[in-house]
Amino acid sequence: MGLSTTDLGTGSGGAKTIAPGNHVLKINSLELEDFRFIDGAYHLILHVETEPIAGFEGFMIDKDDESKGHYEGQIGRVKASQYAFADGETKSGIKIQRDRSILIFLQNLSKTLGFNEWFVGENDKHSTIEDFVNAFNKAGLFQDKYLEFCVAGKEYLNKSGYINYDMYLAKSEKGKYAYGEIEEGKVLVYDEAKYLKKLEVTEVKKFGDDDDFSTTTKSSSDFNLD
Repeated sequence: MGLSTTDLGTGSGGAKTIAPGNHVLKINSLELEDFRFIDGAYHLILHVETEPIAGFEGFMIDKDDESKGHYEGQIGRVKASQYAFADGETKSGIKIQRDRSILIFLQNLSKTLGFNEWFVGENDKHSTIEDFVNAFNKAGLFQDKYLEFCVAGKEYLNKSGYINYDMYLAKSEKGKYAYGEIEEGKVLVYDEAKYLKKLEVTEVKKFGDDDDFSTTTKSSSDFNLD
């Protein structure tokens, strides 16, 4: 097969995934992901998608079922916080409870999306945080509701040698938040210097008489769903 000149995309607009920045997104689902460095700790992952993009074909919704079609916008995995939710204690002696911290995040999200009554109505119905997140997903009250987000992140080099992003919601400050209703003016303005941890490029020295050179990295905001 020859080299294709018709499927090269159009710069960042051709990427199938989001990168750190300000975005209008909807939540497709939430997921608890184990944090391997702390026993029992979780990251809460938001699976998000942009508004539909004209002429765009995103990743398959289900790679095992073509009938479900493709995402209409760019997608991404965004952690609710840079740090995992875990039981612990601050240096000042304040106890931190994993489940309570996750519930506080979900309560704030429910209020912003306008279904806090459902959240309150789930009181005492679930014995574990896993059950509660499953119920949150099953209720699906967040479906097709768009919010403004400020997504922060950290660059890393994936197995294919491309720069990808470990993304998480930016930390609130000075009355501005990581997400909010569209055009309400309450969302943080993305600043790369503050909200993106760049990958350090290591200088490499060649043997022999060749000049020194710095390693270069490829950049892509796509990721492999396999």
